[in-house]
Amino acid sequence: MTQVLDNPVRLSTPTTAERTARRRAFLEWIAVHSLGVAAALFFTLPFVFVVLTSLMSGQQALTRDLVPDSWEWGNYRQVFDTPGFLTWWKNTLVYAGLGTVLTVVSSVPVAYALAKFRFRGRNLSLMLVISMMMLPPQVVIIPMYLFWAKQLDLSGSLWPVIIPMAFGDAFSIFLLRQFLMTIPNEYLDAAKVDGCGELRTLLRVVLPMAKPGIAAVALFQFFYAWNDYFGPQIYASENPGAWTLSYGLESFKGAHHTDWNLTMAATVLVMAPVILVFFFAQKAFVEGVTLTGVKG
Repeated sequence: MTQVLDNPVRLSTPTTAERTARRRAFLEWIAVHSLGVAAALFFTLPFVFVVLTSLMSGQQALTRDLVPDSWEWGNYRQVFDTPGFLTWWKNTLVYAGLGTVLTVVSSVPVAYALAKFRFRGRNLSLMLVISMMMLPPQVVIIPMYLFWAKQLDLSGSLWPVIIPMAFGDAFSIFLLRQFLMTIPNEYLDAAKVDGCGELRTLLRVVLPMAKPGIAAVALFQFFYAWNDYFGPQIYASENPGAWTLSYGLESFKGAHHTDWNLTMAATVLVMAPVILVFFFAQKAFVEGVTLTGVKG
């Protein structure tokens, strides 16, 4: 007698446990993506509100309307025509751009030495760098102000906040040091065997491999300088010609405290460069942060 085989279709029918597992995975997928969408809306909606308000008329901006009746693009032109606004832009670009370059140039050699050199006092030097990260700037602001304003007579300018960046930044040094620790020493040894000195090894081998880390440090420093309010307030408040956008925006808001459309337009113009910089450099920024090792 020939044994009758079960229907192959019946063998491929999922069991109750499999259906439950698939349903659970689907529900988890919905939950995770729902949380992601909610978080995205939480951070995006305030910016959308600012942009929409900046395009309203002055009268509508005082109402509860969320969408402009007429798109007033001239608000941005009016902000640009405000006396001093372009000067604030120039000062901020100088402060953020020059400060970023000085910080990167001065921090890379120190981070390289702490990551790859073996010398007496290396751990103590690293501890001093970490200690400087924990020191609030308000603690030393009085002696620093007396030095820059009284001894060097640089008050009323941005030089007191730019020049210190030429001597390195504790956070930048620490972040670069952690990234350079992930670079295998074999590459450095091979370069030295080929006749490269320490400086040439740094320039020809280390820097090309450390581009993501350097990009992350540069962006961190650029964002800090662009948004810095405390430094310009302390050193440049007495000279409107040396104000930055972050400090000038406060003055602009005080002069247009009822013109919310103009205030929001000025806010968008202050935020736009930072958003654009991060949008075009986010790949290098994320790679530099995620690849930063924790080797000690």
